[in-house]
Amino acid sequence: MAEVLDYKLMYEAQLVQIDLLKAELAQLKLLIFGTKSESFHPQQQTEQLSLGIQEDAVATTSVIGAKRIAYTRIQTETKPAAHPVRMKLPEHLERKEIILEPEEWQDGCRRIGEEVTEELEYEPGKLFVNRFIRPKYVKADNSGILIAPMIDRPLPKAIAGPGLLTQIVVDKYLDHLPLHRQQQRFSREKINIPYSTLTDWVSHTCQLITPLYYALVKETLSGDYLHADETPIKVLDRDKKGETHRGYYWVYHNSLRDLVLFDYQPGRGREGPSEMLKGFAGFVQTDGYSGYNFLDREKDIVLFHCWAHARRKFYDALPNDKARAGQALEQIQQLYHIEAVAREQSFNADQLLQVRQQKSVPVLQNLQKWMRQTYMEVTPQSAIGKAVAYSLKLWDGLTTYATNGKLNIDNNPVENAIRPVAIGRKNYLFAGSHEAAQRSAMVYPLFGTCKLHSVNPFDWMKDVLQKIPGHPVNKVADLLPHHWSASRTK
Repeated sequence: MAEVLDYKLMYEAQLVQIDLLKAELAQLKLLIFGTKSESFHPQQQTEQLSLGIQEDAVATTSVIGAKRIAYTRIQTETKPAAHPVRMKLPEHLERKEIILEPEEWQDGCRRIGEEVTEELEYEPGKLFVNRFIRPKYVKADNSGILIAPMIDRPLPKAIAGPGLLTQIVVDKYLDHLPLHRQQQRFSREKINIPYSTLTDWVSHTCQLITPLYYALVKETLSGDYLHADETPIKVLDRDKKGETHRGYYWVYHNSLRDLVLFDYQPGRGREGPSEMLKGFAGFVQTDGYSGYNFLDREKDIVLFHCWAHARRKFYDALPNDKARAGQALEQIQQLYHIEAVAREQSFNADQLLQVRQQKSVPVLQNLQKWMRQTYMEVTPQSAIGKAVAYSLKLWDGLTTYATNGKLNIDNNPVENAIRPVAIGRKNYLFAGSHEAAQRSAMVYPLFGTCKLHSVNPFDWMKDVLQKIPGHPVNKVADLLPHHWSASRTK
């Protein structure tokens, strides 16, 4: 009897192992061949597209008897389907007129009109030389020489002007074009710039905007609500030839003021956020990474979590247990539906809090009850078991958003800010040194803030490089993208 029991336990353990391997295989196939989208389509719509509609308000009807129904037919005028038209080109673009006269033109012909066809054309960016000529004059009494002072230049000893420096930095950090490719592009224009010169220009330009970075740090952390996340970056290891070190960008997003901040650290330990968030008071939203757990012990910080990460666990569990994972995803989708409708109706923080208390809290309560019951029914090592355990472990943090109307349901704002880094990694592969990684951490948030405030990064940086050499240090924050944009619209 004991042997039969042992075999039965072994058999059940093997079934669990097979389920785990199947889930891992399905996830690996999805990673390699599948789409990155986590969209989930329930079989039934769980809620109407209005927050005022309750499920119990939908009544069933029965046919008692047949009655004659009178109706009036209303004929509506149908509009013809709109045909696609050519895009109108912006008025601010320079127009070069090319007049095409007919070959059969004769004397005495009268012009009765014209046909105009516009074509959007492009010429590669052109390099040109600014020659600053400063005439010298001898004073009338021969007491000295007059000459105009040289204008402030970003790098006085370099031949590069502010526009060229800006383009190099924008190409490298925004369009992810490594310097060696930029060097090749210059060579095609018969301009041979050594690679070391390009790196020096970038390095010195970053030194110029260092005060801007620290001003951005101060403003980003001055609020009371931050998103936080981290992403790896390979850094060339000088001590081990040909090998790289795994560093991290710690990213903080102030979604109330649309500001983003990067901080490079050699590791993923708590040292980075501990130093950066020293003195911060307010809410910090993160995923479930344990490196942030120390924040929960800070008296002035409320740590809470992200529903997008919890949802991802259940999405990954669909191949393991479609019924249970699908049920969880339907409930989570209701939470997101409430947020979407509130966003469409432009609710303020107080209105959003009221809606969450009335609509979201009951869904959360039912979901927690279901998870507790489900956890008793599934194998803890299975994908669905891990998904349920993840959410239950972080439940208090997952429900905090429903207690404050200014908080987001997930950490998507900071993940969107990280996305350009992921794209860049595919091009430049690694940072050349820890110093280079830190320079990237300075430039990325400045360009990210430009994007959040619809500021053209080239226009902003070129103007800043022209002004910053003589700009008062105590007013350097005025040059940050959001302040710069506001000052130009006045």
